[in-house]
Amino acid sequence: MQIKMALLLATGGLCYGGMATAQAVPDTAAAEPQAAPATIAQATPTDPDSADIVVTAQKREQNIQDVPLSVQVVGEQQLRANNVVDFNDLNRVAPSLIIRPAETPANANISIRGIGTLAFSPGVEPSVAIVLDDVPLAFQARAFTDLNDVERIEVLRGPQTTLYGKSASAGLINIVTKGPTKTFTATVRGMATSDDEQQIGVGVSGPITDTLGYRTSLSFDDFAGNSNNLATGKKVNGRRYFSAHQKFRWTPTEALQVDLGIDYQDGRSTSVRPFIALAPNAILRGNLAFTPAVFAPGIVVGPQNSAVYTNFPSGNQYNDFAQSLRLSYDTGGPTIMSITAHDHYNSHDQLDNDDSAIPNYDNRQTGDFGTEQFSQELRLVSPGNDRLRYTAGLFFNTTTFDRTFTRGPLFSIARWAASNGSEQISGFGQLEYDVLPSTTLIGGGRYSRERVDYVYNDLVANRTYGGNSVDYYGTYKLGLQQKIVKDVTAFLTFATGHKGEAYDISSGFNQLRADGGPVKPETSTDWELGLRSQFFDRRVTYNVTLFNSRFKNFQAQAVDILPDGTQNFRLTNVGRVRTKGIEVETAFRPVTNLSIGASGTYLDATYLSFVGAPCYALQTAAQGCVGTPARQDLSGTRAAQAPKWKLTANYEYWHDLGATGLDIVASGAATYQSSQYSRDPLARVPGYTIVNGQFGVRNHDRTWAVTGFINNLFDKQYRYLYNNVSGSYGATAAQGYLPRDFRRYGGVRLSYTY
Repeated sequence: MQIKMALLLATGGLCYGGMATAQAVPDTAAAEPQAAPATIAQATPTDPDSADIVVTAQKREQNIQDVPLSVQVVGEQQLRANNVVDFNDLNRVAPSLIIRPAETPANANISIRGIGTLAFSPGVEPSVAIVLDDVPLAFQARAFTDLNDVERIEVLRGPQTTLYGKSASAGLINIVTKGPTKTFTATVRGMATSDDEQQIGVGVSGPITDTLGYRTSLSFDDFAGNSNNLATGKKVNGRRYFSAHQKFRWTPTEALQVDLGIDYQDGRSTSVRPFIALAPNAILRGNLAFTPAVFAPGIVVGPQNSAVYTNFPSGNQYNDFAQSLRLSYDTGGPTIMSITAHDHYNSHDQLDNDDSAIPNYDNRQTGDFGTEQFSQELRLVSPGNDRLRYTAGLFFNTTTFDRTFTRGPLFSIARWAASNGSEQISGFGQLEYDVLPSTTLIGGGRYSRERVDYVYNDLVANRTYGGNSVDYYGTYKLGLQQKIVKDVTAFLTFATGHKGEAYDISSGFNQLRADGGPVKPETSTDWELGLRSQFFDRRVTYNVTLFNSRFKNFQAQAVDILPDGTQNFRLTNVGRVRTKGIEVETAFRPVTNLSIGASGTYLDATYLSFVGAPCYALQTAAQGCVGTPARQDLSGTRAAQAPKWKLTANYEYWHDLGATGLDIVASGAATYQSSQYSRDPLARVPGYTIVNGQFGVRNHDRTWAVTGFINNLFDKQYRYLYNNVSGSYGATAAQGYLPRDFRRYGGVRLSYTY
């Protein structure tokens, strides 16, 4: 550990940050002309050799080196270098970020610094918020799709409730897409892989009139999957989606800018949980005739298994339609902004609940999910060069969730329909005051009122429940920023976070849950000490942050094992969780055509108090499962989804071939993640290292590029999640989810820009 810590502090280790190099080197694919910086600060530098990275992490345009919080930026270049195609792939480029997909995006989980919310109740908020082009997403699943036409992604670590409100008690992901260009451009992109994935994208941008511009982006991806279903002979664990993004920008005067965004997505995905451990005496749900030879014929169980044997596809079908209207008016002093947004998301999910294809033995799970969101934000932003700088605003949001669920008919029978709503109104503000030319005081606060309500109709018991609750709360942030010398700044901040009450709307809801009311709000406190520095004419960047966060009434999904072996999920307040550690981002550009980046996180995330944790399947009293009902004490143990180490590394090199008019480009990226602890030995995820590489050629003006790539170069079979399912088999049984790059694969990318 000491060696790793020293390496992390001194050099950033063999890892890649993408922090200060997000736009600092030429792209590996054909570059598109960039729009001039807009009033609302949605642009990054147009000079590819610039080391200045502009972000809007604090809802104002700032150089990332001047932002007094822990933020990592991943630009388009890094997304391509790491073959980041959809949201799940961000695991590879952000060390403090863990993304855990699921059979349906509604059950997926995002965590920052080991803290995230895994819950099946549709009304519970995540601990990590997602903002897309200044619009907060009430439902994270909207982000679990392609990252087409993305300009940059900002990962803000630690509580962000003061400026961003609900769902940001642990952090926030800010996604910024490209805007319309001043001149006409058209781009065509294509990708094909050795395991039969095809992707094509088209983008067109330019002016309609002198004051009106547009940008249209279309993307289609088709991947059958990297798992074989031996019962049907089909490929599974794949995806197919279509997305369309449209932006209009109207600038009738130099002071006024109006942006209209219209987004549509439609897709489907399949998922699998292949057996990685299975005892020879395993029997499916106590039926002596259902041996492994019957419920898993032909499956070679082990860490390398990727095959399944099921007769009902598990997966998700979804569509989404979203609109946003953003107005920005520069008064000559502060800028007045209005952001109005609406979104309607629908999905249908299904799961083979018996994990087999046994004739006349078929238990299925299906459901529909719908959410509609409306939000309105009014914001006042002062000029960025004043001694006193401020951001103030009002925010209103209303969200409704509708969920139907059916499971059966053989066991764990459930059939219910529920709706859940929330309404929030809040006021917020943050001040930065230069008490001295090199010393800045920071203070901010937010006060909110939130109302949540629900109706739950148990269609099996013919019972209906309903209720509502109102919560008033405030959060704040205090800080000190000190410029030590040119390009070297330190900061110390203290921030609080809040995540609202939630009703546990899921299978098993009964009068006891109704009488108990909503689970308590989740609150957090966070100390951060950071250093931001650049040297040698900004060719070297070294940023480090020490953090210590505590969470009270942490909301988590507990698992109860029913007598028939079924897992029943419920939402609960864990107690107290602490996460502390160190984050480092480095970047080095020794010459114009070579860029090296590094980032890493050391994390110590611990349950300080978790007395009534559910036992895992087949856990004995000697292993800590005691009491009636049986529970275990996880106090003092490491939190789930919290690896001690996560390190990433990247390089990019390009060489001018002179009179040929061509450049050759080579790049590589690596990710290391240590093991994830669990008291359940079958749920412990081993550590892994994944290496990607690519080599390509382009013309000097970068209007076209051809790039070959290999992902998972050393063919490391890893998993991001293990499930202990021994309760269904009466003996040791474990399954593991398959990542996209479970096996090594290669491909080629083509792009052409006019």
